[in-house]
Amino acid sequence: MSAGSAKSKTEQLVTAALMIALIVIGTIVLRIPIPMTQGYVHLGDTMIYLSVMVLGKKYGAAAAGIGSAMGDIIGGFAMWAPWSLLIKFLMAYVTGMIIERSGHNRKLLIPAMTAGGLVMCAGYVAAEGIMYGSWALALTGLPWNIGQFAVGILLSLAINASLRHFSK
Repeated sequence: MSAGSAKSKTEQLVTAALMIALIVIGTIVLRIPIPMTQGYVHLGDTMIYLSVMVLGKKYGAAAAGIGSAMGDIIGGFAMWAPWSLLIKFLMAYVTGMIIERSGHNRKLLIPAMTAGGLVMCAGYVAAEGIMYGSWALALTGLPWNIGQFAVGILLSLAINASLRHFSK
């Protein structure tokens, strides 16, 4: 391994650790409770999408899963940590896979993030149906999850554009 590739790997790991921290912060700092459920909406998805744009599918998905699970544990929702680890990993991985397969076509960022968000929604409906024992109750959180990932898309695109502007 050359020094250049070691530095690149080190930079990826440091950036992944930073993204994990930002996902945790986005998940626990501003929480809006969802009526009729024990859940809440947050800005963690913003940082998940940003992590995929910055790190790609592999490291971005790892940061998404780990950061979301840590956010659940630190935020007092430890019973959701295993679910979030898997669901947010898949959300980011699907987003990253579509972005990579498109050749990083910027026109497909929103559809890629939407696909990842829909994976997240399906995952939480399934998890909530199992955890609550009620599919009807699980479906009440669906519009909130859609809103959460939609806001995440908009904010992550704005942050990414700012980062690209300042890195020139």
